[in-house]
Amino acid sequence: MSIVTADGGLTALGYGLSILAAALFFFIAGMISRNQKTKISARQLVFCGTAMALAYIASYIRLIPKMPYGGSVTLFSMLFICLIGYWYGVRAGIMTGLAYGILQFIQEPYVLSLFQVCCDYVLAFAGLGLAGLFSKSKNGLVKGYLLGILVRGLFHVIGGYLYWMDYMPENFPQQLAMLYPIVYNYSYILAEGILTLIVISLPPVKKGLTQIKALAQG
Repeated sequence: MSIVTADGGLTALGYGLSILAAALFFFIAGMISRNQKTKISARQLVFCGTAMALAYIASYIRLIPKMPYGGSVTLFSMLFICLIGYWYGVRAGIMTGLAYGILQFIQEPYVLSLFQVCCDYVLAFAGLGLAGLFSKSKNGLVKGYLLGILVRGLFHVIGGYLYWMDYMPENFPQQLAMLYPIVYNYSYILAEGILTLIVISLPPVKKGLTQIKALAQG
């Protein structure tokens, strides 16, 4: 059975696989983080709240104009959510990303259906918290950030296939129609990602983030 219809849409199997992907995402995240301490300290709450606030403010500072159906290259807004996952683990990262996704929805709501909202806001931004998978790895922030933004893009792409294909520009090559959600979403996500990786790799910034991590973890 195909997951794609003749006109480029998704079949029932495609919808089912998308829902399964979302469920699997939360299941894996839960299994990974089950052994982490559930108690959240006042310090962690302060840093999580501050990171979310900074991400929200940074999302208004756009380095390129907002794209027609959402998305833009911002002033490193995704980094702040990934930092929480990197500092405190997957669970804290996902919860902070989920709360941030709700703020993003309040900021600029695009509503086509409940599941589209879940893909574009809840799951996409919660995915940034998976940066915590590399919290104990060498160059963990870089690896975690890359994973976080790629997962965010994945859920935007799923939402694109499910709900946004009708908005594809007429001048986009029809033979490449199935690539449209990928090109649209990863164009701005990877552009911001590359800029962010360049900045956090600068020695003064890298040193500063290391010091902030030590302060955050107390």
